[in-house]
Amino acid sequence: MRNAGLGGWPARRAQMSPGRTAFVLADRSFSYADVHQRATRLAARMREAGIRAGDRVAYLGPNHVAFAETMFATHMLGGVFVPLNFRLTAPEIAYLLRHSGASLLVYDPGCAEAVRGLPGPRTVVALRSPAPGEHDFETWASQGDPDPLDVPVALDDVALILYTSGTTGRPKGAMLSHANLVWNCLNMMVGVDVTSTEVTLISAPLFHVAALNQTLLPTFLKGGTSVIMPSWDAGLCYDLIEKHRVTWMFGVTTMFADFARSPRWADADLSSLRTLMSGGAAIPVTLIRAYQDRGLVFCQGYGLTETAPGATFLDAGESVRKVGSAGVPVFFANVRVLRPDRTPAAAGEPGEVLIQGPNVTPGYWRDPEATAAVLNEDGWFHSGDIGVVDDEGHLTIVDRVQDMYISGGENVYPAEVEGVLFAHPAVAEAAVVGMPDQKWGEVGRAFVVPRPGAAVTPGELTAFLRPRLAKYKIPVCFEIVDALPKTGSGKIRKAELRNRPLPGRPRVTGA
Repeated sequence: MRNAGLGGWPARRAQMSPGRTAFVLADRSFSYADVHQRATRLAARMREAGIRAGDRVAYLGPNHVAFAETMFATHMLGGVFVPLNFRLTAPEIAYLLRHSGASLLVYDPGCAEAVRGLPGPRTVVALRSPAPGEHDFETWASQGDPDPLDVPVALDDVALILYTSGTTGRPKGAMLSHANLVWNCLNMMVGVDVTSTEVTLISAPLFHVAALNQTLLPTFLKGGTSVIMPSWDAGLCYDLIEKHRVTWMFGVTTMFADFARSPRWADADLSSLRTLMSGGAAIPVTLIRAYQDRGLVFCQGYGLTETAPGATFLDAGESVRKVGSAGVPVFFANVRVLRPDRTPAAAGEPGEVLIQGPNVTPGYWRDPEATAAVLNEDGWFHSGDIGVVDDEGHLTIVDRVQDMYISGGENVYPAEVEGVLFAHPAVAEAAVVGMPDQKWGEVGRAFVVPRPGAAVTPGELTAFLRPRLAKYKIPVCFEIVDALPKTGSGKIRKAELRNRPLPGRPRVTGA
């Protein structure tokens, strides 16, 4: 087989374990033989539509088996898979489609309002209810040629473009090669002891690097079963764990807090769960201990989209003694913490976290300047995060160099929100910071200076942002102020804004 990338995985798995269940979605199961056949037929149809090596294929929609099938079919042709965040608005999606240059889009009909009428992909495939000129996924894919494909693909070829908003407000497309994904899977299997009998609950969005690369791909590689949840629902999560005897799941603070608040928490049968894993943002220690008190193994990790994502991981054996830590460097990667002068920080001393290894991105799609800003000549990736390493080498993330905050597992970059606020005719200046929230971890807090002679209300600002930004990016608190604190050079002192007393937290209606 000339395909050394992920496009060869369905054929190899179908040969090794054809009858084993690869995916479960609702009441339907898909064997590895099924996945190989379906992805092969889909790849043949994509080839007929003109997709060739290096072409980009985008997917927009909630978790679905079609996500994995589209990804593998794209990789069978040597193409680049571009999973899009279905929570974004139509203008945001349009930008990503243009920037990636996607030639084909597969989308869920729930995203139809954001898709239809957009310029971009020459071929559009709907999972259901296609519009005129579009294809129905099942019908279109089933008519493809079943003969195996063997396009040459190298491990260093780009496999994914995952968009993550930059601090300038423009989304950046982090490229991940097939090699990045393979090495990340190896790191994951070393840290978690993934087995061929694994039953993994895919409960976080697959367009996120963690759900895809930390759970679905390692499970597929080992020949386990991925049980797919279209979207998060605590009740459904309990049902699926009990029905399928789930052994492993990944989640973020919001999900785990919601799960533990359920009236089913005390009495549900969770005995099948071997490992619970979190990342994206630090989980409160009190929440981790609630799971540990329930007899569950809770492990944290640290990483970024650009590191595929695993950079550090807290082994199950250390999960109690080192609770709250993000662990030590994964097996096939290096992590160090540096002072501003680029000398190594001492144990307990904060510094910027840098990562090096075969899991690190080759750079950003069509953005050499952004690439040069984070990758040095030795391949060290500058995370922009502040961490502390203890005397045993365990990393704890304490702050961020940039102003990004994480709300419900979603990265929010204030510069993007501020850029949209500035477009409001009554806004002269705006600054957005994150503030603590019991449900979402963090939410946005905006300080707005009106233009002279103008007036604006929080409700008006919320209404202005709603059609322009995804819901999780919209601040829940707006404070109208006369001026923003600034340095002598005119930069806004965001640290001062963060330290201001928290408001009484009245939520804006509809926010």
